[in-house]
Amino acid sequence: MDSLGPLNAFVQAAETRSFTAAGRQLRVSSSAIGKAVTRLEERLGVRLFHRSTRTITLTPEGARFLERCRRIFSEIEAAELEIAQTQGAPRGKLRLSLPLAGMLMMPALSAFMRAYPEIELDLDFTDRLVDVIDEGFDAVVRAGEVSDSRLMTRVLGTFRLILVASPGYVALRGMPQTPGDLAAHACLHHRYATNGKLEPWPLRRGRRDVELPTTAVVNTIEPLIAMAEQGFGIACLPDFALRRQLDAGTLVTVLDAHTDHSGTFRMLWPSSRHLSPKLRVFVDFMAQSLFTA
Repeated sequence: MDSLGPLNAFVQAAETRSFTAAGRQLRVSSSAIGKAVTRLEERLGVRLFHRSTRTITLTPEGARFLERCRRIFSEIEAAELEIAQTQGAPRGKLRLSLPLAGMLMMPALSAFMRAYPEIELDLDFTDRLVDVIDEGFDAVVRAGEVSDSRLMTRVLGTFRLILVASPGYVALRGMPQTPGDLAAHACLHHRYATNGKLEPWPLRRGRRDVELPTTAVVNTIEPLIAMAEQGFGIACLPDFALRRQLDAGTLVTVLDAHTDHSGTFRMLWPSSRHLSPKLRVFVDFMAQSLFTA
């Protein structure tokens, strides 16, 4: 068992390609990781990493050793999972990253907290593209496609971007009949926090060259909902965030026949790990509840 600490240090360093990142994940210093790997190399009598001032890369021996270590830790995790599933309710801390729009997932998150009070949620809301492994997250929620082979993924649900306005605004300014009519309307825009660009409105192909007025621009969704409800203009927003407003009639859809959009929310977690009981129930719960909570 005394060997598992250095083995874990080696695996984390190999997967993150960094002693510093491995130290962050294991909550120790980078020098402690380096020393653990050096002791392991001395015991094995082989070099596991090529080291430079900026990067580390696996030697052929290190790559073979990594695969064997992964199998060892997978067996340990599987054994722990098997035992944990017999010990009652899942518990422990889950560190999760969600997009800023994830603030609108709070009904589902609140329902999860009520259902699993022994699981502590550590939530980081950001539109920055976090590195799940490097930054030590248990899982992240993202919209769009995923190309990172290090991650497992599960679809949580789909959504549409739609155009909405308040009944009062429509009564005062009229209901747009074509995309071209938007040029004469107040338009409320969302700006991407990551690149500062305005999010395009999902007008059907051939109708996207309309020059939209920029009556207001914000970088989070909640103010757009509030401004639209208060009659300040037309906004482009995800449908899952507007169920209450649409059901209550405080917002109505605009130009449905002229918009076309489909997006996907996914949960992602490191592929090298078994799903712990706490993460398994979270993934299952969110997949079932996110768009119905």
